[in-house]
Amino acid sequence: MKQIDLRSDTVTKPSAAMLEAMMKAEVGDDVYGEDPTINELESLAAEMLGKQDSIFCTSGTQSNLLALLTHCERGDEYIVGQLAHTYRYEGGGAAVFGSIQPQPLDFEKDGTLNLEKVSQFIKPDDYHFANTKLLCLENTHAGKVLPLVYLEKAKQFATDKNLMLHLDGARVFNAAVKLKVDVREITKNFNTVSCCLSKGLGAPVGSVLCGSKGQIKKARRWRKILGGGMRQAGILAAAGIFALSNNIERLEKDHENALALAKGLSKISEIQIDFQMVQTNIIFADISFTDVRADMDMLYNFLKERGIIIDKNSHLRLVTHLDISKNDIDETIKAFKAFLG
Repeated sequence: MKQIDLRSDTVTKPSAAMLEAMMKAEVGDDVYGEDPTINELESLAAEMLGKQDSIFCTSGTQSNLLALLTHCERGDEYIVGQLAHTYRYEGGGAAVFGSIQPQPLDFEKDGTLNLEKVSQFIKPDDYHFANTKLLCLENTHAGKVLPLVYLEKAKQFATDKNLMLHLDGARVFNAAVKLKVDVREITKNFNTVSCCLSKGLGAPVGSVLCGSKGQIKKARRWRKILGGGMRQAGILAAAGIFALSNNIERLEKDHENALALAKGLSKISEIQIDFQMVQTNIIFADISFTDVRADMDMLYNFLKERGIIIDKNSHLRLVTHLDISKNDIDETIKAFKAFLG
């Protein structure tokens, strides 16, 4: 039985072609700057994302942390969404390693931060307060794409307020594909951009942080302090090169599959989906169990017996990716109907 894993787009397996590229990768010692495949990946990522330089990181958590440590000093502050990955799901790394204070604010429904509210939380230039240095945005956020007009306003806002602007762009290529624009139309608005290679792009490991040469030089020092010298990691970088070269345009298939799944599930009376929020490859749904004997644990076990894996959250979150086919979508809809119908 094939396993249909809808928990995240981080669960993808390398394709045969990607594995072949990894096997053939030329490697060297990256700490000396001598791994040619890592150097190629960093050059490619910087060019694609419209920045001067980039650094290969083990994860999106590491690349976001490097950005925070690069922009902020001890006692500084960054403003971020209350449910942003950079704040909520990265172990408090900014506080632990950098003594950087977060100022979380609630996201708007569309995934943006209200810039007027942000303005109210920028601290005065007074020794009673932390120094507000950085604004962090996330695109996509919960699968939602931030409008280009908003990003342009955020850039001008940051300039006017003397803030740096960082993008957690773990799925920034999903946003670009959805908007049908070159990704640089998004990233041009930010000083630094973190981009995951190991989510929808299908690489087994890694993210890149892109920025100016000075920022990346500082980030490279912080990566070393964090234990981030990876030596002959060109084997992993080769997967990233393959992902950036082959797996961007196909993200549209994931978006189509997510919409098909949402449409199919919405026909089940017990499932409610807000279609305005189904923009890329992530679906959120509410389930009303009319049978008092049913709950999420029972649904999880029922689906698992049929080879379908979901998270055991109170709110259903389903994510499509390159290992999910149209047939998998049909089978998943059938299984939900069998349990709830």
